[in-house]
Amino acid sequence: MDIKSKIREVPDWPINGVNFKDITTLLQDPTVFKYVIDEMIKPYAGKHIDKIVAIDARGFLLATPMAYLMGCGVSLVRKKGKLPYETIEASYQKEYGPDTLAMHKDTIIKGDQILIVDDLLATGGTIGATVEMIEKLEGEIVGMSFIIDLPFLGGSKKLSKYNINYLVNYESE
Repeated sequence: MDIKSKIREVPDWPINGVNFKDITTLLQDPTVFKYVIDEMIKPYAGKHIDKIVAIDARGFLLATPMAYLMGCGVSLVRKKGKLPYETIEASYQKEYGPDTLAMHKDTIIKGDQILIVDDLLATGGTIGATVEMIEKLEGEIVGMSFIIDLPFLGGSKKLSKYNINYLVNYESE
């Protein structure tokens, strides 16, 4: 299936020079959405996963049906100040500015087998901060699953020690 044709590109959003990959068009097509979810979990079939760690906000849309099909829980990573209970935090630099992410302190139990899910891997900043928090909570990262990889931004190289799976990549912009 040609997933790339279902992804809308929005030039100069959220800032000039960024060619945003909009997956809302992909999510609107039930056949493509089902295919994407099935393909994102395929590399982890038969593996024990305790939790899928979902990155705010598009990762939530992907991780929830994946967790349902895999029979595991979902842990949320959100921007600082958005979670109501005690959190841990990690700061990072994204392609257009600094940010801080948070997770509930009790969302991962020592030894939990973790799959990280988001729509896109770019510079690796968001995922790196997520990895930092998971490791601080002593979770074990089994893999990472994305719809899109932007290898020219260096994230997949930076995180190459992890089992990274993606459905499409954009070699350059």
